[in-house]
Amino acid sequence: MPATKKGILNRLNNNFAKLTPGGIREFDYQASSIPGIIKLTLGEPDFNVPAAMKQAAINSINDNDSHYAPGNGTLDLRQAIAHFMQDRYQLNYDPENEIAVTVGATEGIYASLSAIINPGDEILVATPTFPLYMVVTKILGGTPVEIDTSDDNFILTPTKLQSILDKHPNAKGLILNYPSNPTGVTYTKAQVQALAEAIKATNLVVIADEIYSELVYDGPHTSIASFIPSQTLVLNGASKSHAMTGYRIGFIAGPKELMKPVSAIHAMMVTAASDPAMAAAVAAFGTDAGKEATLKMKEAYKQRRDFVVDALKQLGFNITTPNGAFYIFAKIPAQFGNNDLKFATDLANQGKVAVIPGSFFGAGGQGYVRISYATSMDTLKQAMTNIAEFINKED
Repeated sequence: MPATKKGILNRLNNNFAKLTPGGIREFDYQASSIPGIIKLTLGEPDFNVPAAMKQAAINSINDNDSHYAPGNGTLDLRQAIAHFMQDRYQLNYDPENEIAVTVGATEGIYASLSAIINPGDEILVATPTFPLYMVVTKILGGTPVEIDTSDDNFILTPTKLQSILDKHPNAKGLILNYPSNPTGVTYTKAQVQALAEAIKATNLVVIADEIYSELVYDGPHTSIASFIPSQTLVLNGASKSHAMTGYRIGFIAGPKELMKPVSAIHAMMVTAASDPAMAAAVAAFGTDAGKEATLKMKEAYKQRRDFVVDALKQLGFNITTPNGAFYIFAKIPAQFGNNDLKFATDLANQGKVAVIPGSFFGAGGQGYVRISYATSMDTLKQAMTNIAEFINKED
């Protein structure tokens, strides 16, 4: 096996030296080797891809739909996405030049940040949150500025934002993820509007990662683009709403002038998403079958959420009840102190349940664990039994 020439190693991208190992995947990988482990770690739906989406992909293959698509995605899919955004959130985007289909929302994050970051630029990130935002910002030579929202029930308030802007007046962008990974918390329309009013007075580019927007349990999802479309890039996709994680279909929507560099960077990175996956996404975003499939999944997630929240509260976990996504961000019982990594490690080894330490999600996460309930009710029942035995054994 070849070894890298030593003289090359000190000539690599210096920004990679700033990165720490990926905590979520690494912890999940280590826990996976424990015999009998129940994993409540990753944010991947346990549902199969709905039949209409699978058939659309099959039809695409059988129709020899195997050629390069336009960089921004097929027009059929961009039209379906435009329909989806208008139907669900009353947002109007031109499918010709205001929507780009990406290889998952992950690529959308990279393309969006690449379009706005110059070396040294500061990007504000409301935390606890998905750590990839900070990682990509660093790779691109930017500086993430974490905004701890834990004192405000994990909601970024206009007051908190203004206090950060006073210290970082030249910040280039703001990343919002709601419903949130890891907290499951989302914003009411009034909260979104108040925050948008504060942002309107700035030149911040808002990257609104709304990949969980279809999984809001009580009340509608309100996109911040409803109030400040001229400075917002909306990220979304089919992975969470339609259980299509492996199909890798996401999208970015925003104003034409802002989308030009985003789309160009996207096309240079991946050329285009695959034709069969895009065909499946047309059925997800553009048909009644796609909408109905999401509603069925959401109802199942809500039942799971209610069960797990009640079970954990009885065991001494402090929880802000999530109103979206499929995560619970639970403050570990007081007798375990504030070391979430030790708690999660001991729970995995002794209780045979794997959860993710909250400190992996940035400022405000210490002392918490993230629990994914994107798995069957039977699995969740056994997991709660195991956690109860672990807690009671430690008392």
